[in-house]
Amino acid sequence: MTTQTINDIDQAEQGTSLWKDAWRRLRKNHLAVFGLILLVLFIVIALLTPWIAPYSYQAQDLELGASPPSAAHWLGTDIFGRDLLTQIMYGGRISLAVGFVATAVALLIGVTWGAIAGYVGGRADAVMMRLVDILYALPFMIFIVLLTVVFGRNMLLLFLAIGAVEWLTMARIMRGQVQSLRQQEFVEAAISLGLSPTTLIRRHLVPNALGPIIVYTTLTIPNVMLLEAFLSFLGLGIQPPQTSWGLLISYGAESMEEFPWLLIFPGLALTLTLFSLNFLGDGLRDALDVRGAKD
Repeated sequence: MTTQTINDIDQAEQGTSLWKDAWRRLRKNHLAVFGLILLVLFIVIALLTPWIAPYSYQAQDLELGASPPSAAHWLGTDIFGRDLLTQIMYGGRISLAVGFVATAVALLIGVTWGAIAGYVGGRADAVMMRLVDILYALPFMIFIVLLTVVFGRNMLLLFLAIGAVEWLTMARIMRGQVQSLRQQEFVEAAISLGLSPTTLIRRHLVPNALGPIIVYTTLTIPNVMLLEAFLSFLGLGIQPPQTSWGLLISYGAESMEEFPWLLIFPGLALTLTLFSLNFLGDGLRDALDVRGAKD
């Protein structure tokens, strides 16, 4: 028996896991890997912005005004003479924070609500999901405007408002997953061992539904970032002196005929991030789809 044959037998005996197989399939998806690398790059830049930004956030030159890209200002300056690259880097911190934090809020509410509804079933499930249907029917913009009028404009409110709306789809997805897993033998065995419903949901049902949760997360983040950009464009989102990609795009749209770079570069940053997240989400969906895997 050759050494290669022995190694093959050892690998076969060791087996593999869902996550190792998913990672192996994901690496074969070049667009997903590109999206992952680009997303990590944007996150690293956002975290290091205070130290690597070419100019300070408050620096401005009113005499210079809006100037096209140059050696001193790679992406040009805005009408106040502020370096656009610096503004985009600081705006990325806000836009990415809104995307990740609001999505985390949505996942926390949606996973909890959907898991409870799917596990309990019966009348409680019907009532909980009818509430979800009612919330779906409420106009999102009216909800945001009401919150803004009542509580004022601040970043925390924006996180909570977007997260409080985006959890509805996650609740439906999680409910369907739990209803499917509820019939599995390992769940019946856990119940027979006397595990409480809370422990069963936390330690068995939610971990076994991580695949759809992860995929939905990567698809929710770009949706949340678009919502923030849209709200900032309308003047309901991030307010000065803070900035975000949506707010920069709003300013650029007002003067795009005279100073097109003020719209092009923030729009390009947002577009690349959204494409990266969508590529990664599609790649994760294919990688975690065991039934659709051919290898």
